[in-house]
Amino acid sequence: MSKKKDKMPTALKVIRWVYPKLETAIPFLAYRLFVYIFFTPLRYRPTEKERKAVLFSEMFTITAAGKKIQCYRWGSFSRYVLVVHGWAGRATQFRRFIKPLNNAGYSVVGFDGPAHGKSEGRNTDILEYETVLKTFVEQQGIPDAIIAHSFGGAAVIFAAAHGLPVKKLINIASPSIGDEIIDTYLKAINGSEKTKLFFKKYVLQKTGKPFDAFTASYKIKEVKQPMELLLVHDEGDNEVSMNHPLAIQKVYPKAELLRTTGLGHTRILKDNAVIRQVVTFIERPSS
Repeated sequence: MSKKKDKMPTALKVIRWVYPKLETAIPFLAYRLFVYIFFTPLRYRPTEKERKAVLFSEMFTITAAGKKIQCYRWGSFSRYVLVVHGWAGRATQFRRFIKPLNNAGYSVVGFDGPAHGKSEGRNTDILEYETVLKTFVEQQGIPDAIIAHSFGGAAVIFAAAHGLPVKKLINIASPSIGDEIIDTYLKAINGSEKTKLFFKKYVLQKTGKPFDAFTASYKIKEVKQPMELLLVHDEGDNEVSMNHPLAIQKVYPKAELLRTTGLGHTRILKDNAVIRQVVTFIERPSS
């Protein structure tokens, strides 16, 4: 039996080994490194099927947040669904949604976020994502629905709280709890609670707001528009626990929750049953 291929980037393996030692020996340097890592997404090589999806897309660019943003359109329908990928992701990760949505009469349109995929930049944050989302919708029109994965969902809720028009939002495997978001990064690089405390102080000093003020479970309370929300989450997601969608439901009780099992954090984007139920949610007449 062949061993499962290790997909962890070499750079991350090195950081996992170095970081705890640096945190002990020169903590200030370690903390600054954590800030850099937090706002600098790794660029993973797209799969062959993703590269094929690019070939039959209509590619175009917009400029937002001072960066050229690569965009894609699949289909020529007047109605469209916007797809928003997660941290270290790409628009083509939604390739399995294209045919079902086209068959339902929707174009699928997406972009590589700043510092992601084929877009410009080396680092980014939720404020830049908000700018890109608003610029995109101003130029392309209001989408009939938005499907977002992971960090993309948090960014859409953040932007919706600040006026981005959102009719229907499907958040798949999306984080919403501040401490758990930071803990995910700490686990990835073998960091400690000391780094978390520094990072929270850094964000507060930099923005004048606590880190939690940028999270989806906080910002959803500021969404005033009649947004329909479907949360899709897997029970076994090792990156974003089920606590996250439950935290959203607690403060936004009209949100619907679709639970899955055995799909994890990214395979959930390829599951036919999930895709069917998402398309059904989009096609359903607004209440």
